[in-house]
Amino acid sequence: MVTRLTHATIFVLDFDVALDFYVGKLGFTVAMDFSMPNGFRWLTVTAPKQPDLQIVLTKVEATDWSALNETTARCLGEILTTSGMGVGVFQSDDCRKTYEELSAKGVKFSMEPKEDFYGWAAAFVDPFGNSFTLNEAQATA
Repeated sequence: MVTRLTHATIFVLDFDVALDFYVGKLGFTVAMDFSMPNGFRWLTVTAPKQPDLQIVLTKVEATDWSALNETTARCLGEILTTSGMGVGVFQSDDCRKTYEELSAKGVKFSMEPKEDFYGWAAAFVDPFGNSFTLNEAQATA
């Protein structure tokens, strides 16, 4: 029986740019950063209040250790840089405040905060074209 999700992948084009964005701008923590002699790098980050879910920052490249072949890596890189990919939803205690903080750090938003039936939401993209929703759940009585 499957009991929980421990890792999720976000494709990136450059590890240093990814670290600057996810750690420097979003405030995530590096959980693991390990480089092998063959060039493989295992880089994971975690959100401040969710250390048990590691986000694997995976570089889009076709190598001996990568699950991507040349064609897949090229196509995935083109998708990221031209139209982007919808990846997921990040939670915030205060969507509007977080929007202001992240905007001040240079995070590019594709949608300003707006209220909907489920609460507040905004949308932003990482430097590679991955898009995310920033959500503040509606307060329950």
